[in-house]
Amino acid sequence: MNKVRAAGGVVVKNTHRQSSKVLLIKRRGFWDLPKGKIDQGESNGQAAIREVEEETGLKQISILNFLCETYHEYVERNQKIGKTTYWFSIACKNPESELIPQTEEEITEVRWVDLDEAISLVHFENLKQVLIKARELKNSAS
Repeated sequence: MNKVRAAGGVVVKNTHRQSSKVLLIKRRGFWDLPKGKIDQGESNGQAAIREVEEETGLKQISILNFLCETYHEYVERNQKIGKTTYWFSIACKNPESELIPQTEEEITEVRWVDLDEAISLVHFENLKQVLIKARELKNSAS
């Protein structure tokens, strides 16, 4: 089995308010979180920032905290892949900037969504757990 390492982020808007919004992407018809493979020589955090910027068009973002890691397996071109993704909570200095979906990655939409709504919208169970972890972290900080 091929092993893949990836990193991604839960981009948070309104970090100091009761109701936070997070950034979701729609990829291949499913609501998802921005993430991607870690390039050689890149740290997990650097990869998370780069992938969020590439997939959403956001700039001026920074890591707040490490959230968790997830693991899942899938088949691509008849090859079994084991993918570990490192997730970070990410702050956005300019959340009103234009959101630009990375269409070459089959992303058709980027949208700010209420955190609780995002948990029900994301398609994959491991993404729900990442968002729940982000909510727990936010609640413990307030």
